Amino acid sequence: MKKAYEKYIPFVPIKMKTRQWPDREIKHAPIWCSVDLRDGNQALVDPMNLEEKLEYFHTLVNIGVKEIEIGFPSASETEYEICRTLIDGGHIPDDVTIQVLVQARPHLIQKTFDAIQGAKHVILHFYNSTSTLQRKVVFHSDTAGITQIAVDAAKLIYELSQPMIASGMDLRYEYSPESFMGTEMDYAVEICQAVLENLHATPEKKVILNLPTTVENCMPNYFADEIEYFIQKLPSRDCAIISLHPHNDRGSGVATAEMGLLAGAERIEATLFGNGERTGNVDMVTLAMNMYTQGIDPKLDFSNINKIRDMYERCTKMKVGERQPYVGELVFTAFSGSHQDAINKGTHYMEESNSEFWEIPYLPIDPADVGRQYEPIIRINSQSGKGGAAFVMQHNFGFELPKAMHAEFGHIVQVETDRVGTELKPDRIYELFQTHYINATTPYQLIRHSFAEFTDDDGHSHVTFAGTLRHKETIFSVQGSGNGPIDAFFNAIHGQKIDRFTFVDYKEHAITRGSDSQAVAYILLRDQAGRDVFGVGVSHNINLAPLKGILSAINRSISGC
Repeated sequence: MKKAYEKYIPFVPIKMKTRQWPDREIKHAPIWCSVDLRDGNQALVDPMNLEEKLEYFHTLVNIGVKEIEIGFPSASETEYEICRTLIDGGHIPDDVTIQVLVQARPHLIQKTFDAIQGAKHVILHFYNSTSTLQRKVVFHSDTAGITQIAVDAAKLIYELSQPMIASGMDLRYEYSPESFMGTEMDYAVEICQAVLENLHATPEKKVILNLPTTVENCMPNYFADEIEYFIQKLPSRDCAIISLHPHNDRGSGVATAEMGLLAGAERIEATLFGNGERTGNVDMVTLAMNMYTQGIDPKLDFSNINKIRDMYERCTKMKVGERQPYVGELVFTAFSGSHQDAINKGTHYMEESNSEFWEIPYLPIDPADVGRQYEPIIRINSQSGKGGAAFVMQHNFGFELPKAMHAEFGHIVQVETDRVGTELKPDRIYELFQTHYINATTPYQLIRHSFAEFTDDDGHSHVTFAGTLRHKETIFSVQGSGNGPIDAFFNAIHGQKIDRFTFVDYKEHAITRGSDSQAVAYILLRDQAGRDVFGVGVSHNINLAPLKGILSAINRSISGC
């Protein structure tokens, strides 16, 4: 590649002294047209069969797509068959328009009209290539010859459509100057204006002018300049709907579409997850959800994105990438410790503030809005931090670890991830929690206990604890009083070898609901060396849980945990 780059001809941008699009905002959704069943289908290694196309079509309808390009019925019997099956089988709702594509060639146009007989709402989409390169390399024609192809097709289409329109069909026209991005803009205006005139376009009967980035060959801002220039120069602008058909050859199809909308486009042709020739078409889901994050209703329903993805993968035999925006398996997942900590804090903020807005760092949307679950948001590997394990324990198992405990338990999890060298699943994290805290029952274990409580004349509570403990093979009894169960127990063990600890902090909450709910107690003790250690106790008895927690902390300290 050292010198090979010199053989490429750079794109020459339009010279615009002023431009309006950079100061505009996208305020509403465009008209959406799916080209999955045509452009997307033709790019598949194994094109979809009839049953798969029908399932895909109905999914698009359920999502809310109102214009669906179903194929190229003049291209093959298979394409013709899907068109007839949709029409004759009653699959097309009254509020959905099918779109059919045809080259600007007379015999193909005639066959296309045969294919759409009986449909209620149809867009007849015809095209011919207009770019400088295609005129030179493919057609060996000047602009006049290319324009004549488009005009002749427009005249024939208008003539053949009149009986159908008279019979009650809602038939509209769409024209694409294929390879628009590589066409001189003044010529693009000229040929599109000629088509509008020969289709007798009016403000009441607009024609769709679809301006494709058939092969994306410039930066999105240059394309936006082209669109703005085209719109400014088009004499019959009020008779046209400006549509875009972006491809993704430079990897900037979404940006091209968004900037094209800023420049004045009103309609987008796209495929669900960007499938299409070469690097694909623009991704409808990404475009729509980008608007959604800005508080704009995209007019499409992706509330069960996993179901849509499953259909797509089954019908197309294509795989949606793990990092595909909004739908990929890992897009709502954080492995990084700092990300996990921010998400955890954001979750607590949302719960505490009751904010009506979504304000969680690193999550551009609420995963639940697209039917995704919270459980896999934070996943634990060697890059994870102290807050990640705590998040998993809370959202998967209901344990709300005290903030001060995050680092201690996070270290336990970190040691394990370093040992195994792979991601830890939530169940394994819970096992570590059980092993290191709940099951820390040696060398000291509470065998039996009882509490006695009375209230004095001043209303103060007095509790007496009596119990039996085991230390290895030795069993001994203890007794003590205090102002509550924890204080009584701590006083009871005073004078034993386990009294070398200072009580620092305590937190308790329920981890299940209903009559059989369990309490979990987190106990923080400090040993004689000033080292803090946590213990955890779980019990159906709210008084017993903290006692187990105290012994858990003592046992962990003695064992060097």
